Amino acid sequence: MSATVSRPDKVLFPDDGWTKADLVAYYDRVADYMLPHLAGRPLTLHRFPDGIGVEGFFHQARAEHFPDWVGTLLVRHDEPTGPVHHLLCEEAACLRFLSDQATITFHRWASRSGAIDRPDLLIFDLDPPGEDMARLKRTARRVGSLLRDCQLSPFVMTTGSTGLHVVSPLLPWRDFDAVRGLARAFAERLVARYPDELTTEQRREARGDRLYLDVTRNAFGQTAVAPYSLRARPGAPVAAPLDWGELDKGDLRADGYTLANIFRRLGQKGDPWAGMFDQAADPASARAALDRLG
Repeated sequence: MSATVSRPDKVLFPDDGWTKADLVAYYDRVADYMLPHLAGRPLTLHRFPDGIGVEGFFHQARAEHFPDWVGTLLVRHDEPTGPVHHLLCEEAACLRFLSDQATITFHRWASRSGAIDRPDLLIFDLDPPGEDMARLKRTARRVGSLLRDCQLSPFVMTTGSTGLHVVSPLLPWRDFDAVRGLARAFAERLVARYPDELTTEQRREARGDRLYLDVTRNAFGQTAVAPYSLRARPGAPVAAPLDWGELDKGDLRADGYTLANIFRRLGQKGDPWAGMFDQAADPASARAALDRLG
């Protein structure tokens, strides 16, 4: 396991001057917070060997040149994809190696090895039409409130891009179709309550100025940005788990936590998502509770 960074002076964030060495140092330092959220989950990497000013590429299967100690999980997909040796990352050395491959963003599955066809995360991606942070925070609170009403424990995270994710831990007792149906039922209930503000319409041109409640990440093989992953955007923003009280901050932005300030926050608050699976709930019970709401 090499400690050497290849091309350490290569600038990856040209507006900020941050280099490959800065990228690897970030993932070295954040590993203890991030790795519990990656454990057992197939990953899709977003790599930018020439920096974020040049189009990157997505990478999910093990490359031939990767060392043997980089973990993989064989997942059998429907044709034409077929079997894929998906990457896993469960050790700091692996996180360091993958960041040295110019991986800026890590996307993770909603399920884990051992129950790969049964998700243990329910994911709502709140995608605003513009930079309406007030509506974004209001919607996150509404999603969280409805989940609590249905015996689920919601958690919230900035995406480091333009939106927020609301996520609830599940017991891995149901398949992806059932969990996606549950997510859709929650989203449709919220759209019925707030039809002028929210939509589940996938076509961007049909949304108008409504916020999109995206539940498509609750499907087999789909991914969502991992907690504490950097994003390939100026400023090197971070997908940052929050506690719910932080939504009250007037200066909160979806891309407000960055490589430059995230460790100050972690030093003050730690990881608000630590131990979240102690609150995992049965998705079938949640669906029954939602149906009882009428």
